[in-house]
Amino acid sequence: MECNCFEPQWPADELLMKYQYISDFFIALAYFSIPLELIYFVKKSALFPYRWVLVQFGAFIVLCGATHLINLWTFTMHSRGVEVVMTTAKVLTAVVSCATALMLVHIIPDLLSVKIRELFLKNKAAELDREMGLIRTQEETGRHVRMLTHEIRSTLDRHTILKTTLVELGRTLSLQECALWMPTCTGLELQLSYTLRQQNPVGYTVPIHLPVINKVFSSSHAVKISPNCPVARLRPAGKYIPGEVVAVRVPLLHLSNFQINDWPERYALMVLMLPSDSARQWHIHELELVEVVADQVAVALSHAAILEESMRARDLLMEQNVALDLARREAETAIRARNDFLAVMNHEMRTPMHAIIALSSLLQETELTPEQRLMVETILKSSNLLTTLINDVLDLSRLEDGSLQLDLETFNLYALFREVLNLIKPIASVKKLHVSLNLAPDLPEYAVGDEKRLMQTILNIVGNAVKFSKEGSISITAFVAKSESLRDSQAPEFFPVPSDNHFYLRVQVKDSGSGISPQDIPKLFTKFAQTQSTATRNSGGSGLGLAICKRFVNLMEGHIWIESEGLGKGSTAIFIVKLGIADRLNKSKLPFMSKVSTNHGLTAFPGLKVLVMDENGVSRMVTKGLLVHLGCDVTMVSSSDECLRVVSQEHKVVLMDVCVPGIDGYDIAIRIREKFTKRRERPLLVALTGNTDKVAKENCMRVGMDGVILKPVSLDKMRSILSDLLEHRLLFEAI
Repeated sequence: MECNCFEPQWPADELLMKYQYISDFFIALAYFSIPLELIYFVKKSALFPYRWVLVQFGAFIVLCGATHLINLWTFTMHSRGVEVVMTTAKVLTAVVSCATALMLVHIIPDLLSVKIRELFLKNKAAELDREMGLIRTQEETGRHVRMLTHEIRSTLDRHTILKTTLVELGRTLSLQECALWMPTCTGLELQLSYTLRQQNPVGYTVPIHLPVINKVFSSSHAVKISPNCPVARLRPAGKYIPGEVVAVRVPLLHLSNFQINDWPERYALMVLMLPSDSARQWHIHELELVEVVADQVAVALSHAAILEESMRARDLLMEQNVALDLARREAETAIRARNDFLAVMNHEMRTPMHAIIALSSLLQETELTPEQRLMVETILKSSNLLTTLINDVLDLSRLEDGSLQLDLETFNLYALFREVLNLIKPIASVKKLHVSLNLAPDLPEYAVGDEKRLMQTILNIVGNAVKFSKEGSISITAFVAKSESLRDSQAPEFFPVPSDNHFYLRVQVKDSGSGISPQDIPKLFTKFAQTQSTATRNSGGSGLGLAICKRFVNLMEGHIWIESEGLGKGSTAIFIVKLGIADRLNKSKLPFMSKVSTNHGLTAFPGLKVLVMDENGVSRMVTKGLLVHLGCDVTMVSSSDECLRVVSQEHKVVLMDVCVPGIDGYDIAIRIREKFTKRRERPLLVALTGNTDKVAKENCMRVGMDGVILKPVSLDKMRSILSDLLEHRLLFEAI
């Protein structure tokens, strides 16, 4: 069977339609992509001169693309030739459109890098020039600010600061006039205080509540104001066109030196005027310069005011220091004069007291009639009271100037109370008073404190009890104060603090004497107090005793008070003092202190060779009389050279006054120690002096002396001294 089929010369219709469809799609795609590229170009090249041409070309291409896109749905049957031509045209259009789109991708960067880039760079260069000009202006402004700040702060005188500010601003900104208005003391007006050209009289005032002033004060920037406003009328009237005027506020950060009061915010007003008959105007950088200078002026004025105040305070402080230094030197001179006077009076008074007491005690040992013995005992009693008064005056003087310090040592507390009892009993027996001593079982035997001051306090209190009691009894009670008995409601300032290292000793002295009225009790601790009771007046008052007792008790961190139910009902003196607890080591190293006692093993010292050196002839004779009465072999000298020549190994004791004007007793002691190299061959060196200064005792110990004895010395005291000295070879009486 024969087939009539033949291979077609051209592609089938379906294939042609397929090619057209694909071509239309790519043509539309290319048409729509080209406008997007043009839009990108226009956006990136804002200075492109043919922007509207590109917009029109893009719109044309979009329309063409839309036509081809619509054509996808409008295909109709055509002859083969027409279809071939249409297909060929569309293929060529697609190829050219895609090539154009691809070409534009490469052309756009070239266009941007040639002519258009050149215009862009020119515009950028012009913009950079403007920025550089602004930077140069700012640098120039900064330079002017630094220069003005340096000139302003080169002085701390506020008048110079303000005048310099006007001068430098006028020179820098070429101003016609510059002025500063300062607030008055009332705060209601501004006063023309400083001007550059001084064309207006200084002192002219304007109300502070003017609208233009409120406008400037309410702004932190420089404000342009009218040349015709009151604060801007800085030149005499004339036929000229005034220049522009600006005003700026100047904060017054420190106001005391401007004599301004009761105004919360204070400002001065600075007015600046450009030259007249000129077209010059204020530039921004000039206004900024004015604002910065106003702030710098405010800071400089604050510093100047603070400096003025500090200088005034310094001058006042210097005046006060000069006055205080003068007062201090006067006080020191007065204290030295008083101390020198007391030292001289102490020595000079103790020397005759030594003679009186010594000779009276010697006279008491002789055969006397009852009337004579009573007179001698009265002399001794009065002399002892006078000695106590001398000691009290010296102690009070030291207490008042703060030079008295406690001498803390370990001592026997029981022995101290027994000695007080032995001392007071003979005086109380004269008035037929019974004196009892009660020591609590828990009272420690040894304590650490100032034994002499404690004994002096107890003796003063017990002595007052004896003094103001005509009959009856006196009881002395001592015990360790418990916590509940430490506080006294009448002394809230007394705060005892218990501790394991110390305890509080409570001493009560109760008498059956005349008693004290309650209103008189606070007066008892004042010097030479005398109450209203007849018994007290007859007894002569309390003297210095209780006043000194109170000072001693305060030094020992204690408290003292007196209780009495009234006149005729007796009284009780109570004091509490703080004492340290003695350990075993301290007990084993107790220093020996001389105690005046009548019970000694030796009552006479036959053949004991004693050398006495004293420049005072009366004192030498008195001391010799005491020693001779005790059986001693006495040699007397009046100078240091004679003492060094006479002293020998035969002398067992050398009594010398080391505080004699013109004689260096300490040097004599050193030379005597050098003369006798062996301790057994050297005599005991003892200072017999009327100087109660603690430094004298320390100097005696420093040069190696064996003891210090204070004048006056009675026969019993001399007997006790020699007995203790020979037994212990050491004796330092408490000072």
